[in-house]
Amino acid sequence: MHACKGDFNVYITPIHSLKTQFHGNRFFVKREDLLPISFGGNKARKAALFFSDIEFQGNDCVVTYGSSRSNHCRVVANMAASRQLPCYVVSPSECNIPTNNSRILKLLKTKVILTKLPDVSDTIDRILDRLRAEGLNPYFIEGGGHGNLGTQAYVNCYEEIVMQEKALGVYFDYIFLPSGTGTTQAGLACGKLINGDGRKIVGISIARTNPRGCQVVFDSIMDYVQSHKLDISDLGSVSFVDDYVQDGYGSCNREILDVIHTTFVQDGIPLDITYTGKAFWGMQKYLQKHGIRGKNILFIHTGGTPLFFDDLGELVNDMEC
Repeated sequence: MHACKGDFNVYITPIHSLKTQFHGNRFFVKREDLLPISFGGNKARKAALFFSDIEFQGNDCVVTYGSSRSNHCRVVANMAASRQLPCYVVSPSECNIPTNNSRILKLLKTKVILTKLPDVSDTIDRILDRLRAEGLNPYFIEGGGHGNLGTQAYVNCYEEIVMQEKALGVYFDYIFLPSGTGTTQAGLACGKLINGDGRKIVGISIARTNPRGCQVVFDSIMDYVQSHKLDISDLGSVSFVDDYVQDGYGSCNREILDVIHTTFVQDGIPLDITYTGKAFWGMQKYLQKHGIRGKNILFIHTGGTPLFFDDLGELVNDMEC
């Protein structure tokens, strides 16, 4: 990892104790949404490493991929704009609905290229080829910040958690998180492996189903393990839970809305239906299903605050029913 001007890798996100009680478990939230750029989130932690690499390599433009709901695209576009680097976002036209994240891309003058989902890979290749032909040196970031740098960001985060446990005088028996493209969960799993801890890390899927969802996380773990020559004898199994995806990415039910409302009223923490709200609700269902009681539970808040405001009308209408 290379140092970067304006980098915030030394910034440690706080862990808050919640008022929420569920089966006698104590709940804590690691507020990744408070990372100090573009509403924070796990994508900001990853992007800090990508832009450190961009600065080191001397790239002069950025290309990435994501939907109109993508927190990743918002953060990458914002960090590119702050460095006066052109940013190109390839986005599937099938789910191109206006969101606060997509509006922020317009504010940042991001170049959004819409294409059919089956054509995404070819479109990315074509844009990269065109930019190189124009004499530019583009840097490609996989969707969601996938890859070893994205995994490394959450190895770093795991080290933060271990340090914070000592300061708080608490040990987290479980770590839950919204799991999507895989590197956030992979990084936490690799951090656990490096530290030799016995706790369980549970990824609540926000869209993908098994076996693919679990395999994607496992592949990211193995890529990192092999590149860092780690011993995997104590790796254990990957817990990627797809029981709560509903109808897929961005889908919701009334129970999820209730969880979002309660968490905001009681603890002042915004969740959204696409990522954190769905995963927080799924975590509660998982604890209930497995009869888990009296444990210290840490939830990784992976960000998405602009999406909370997208959902606000639905939340208000639901509470008025």
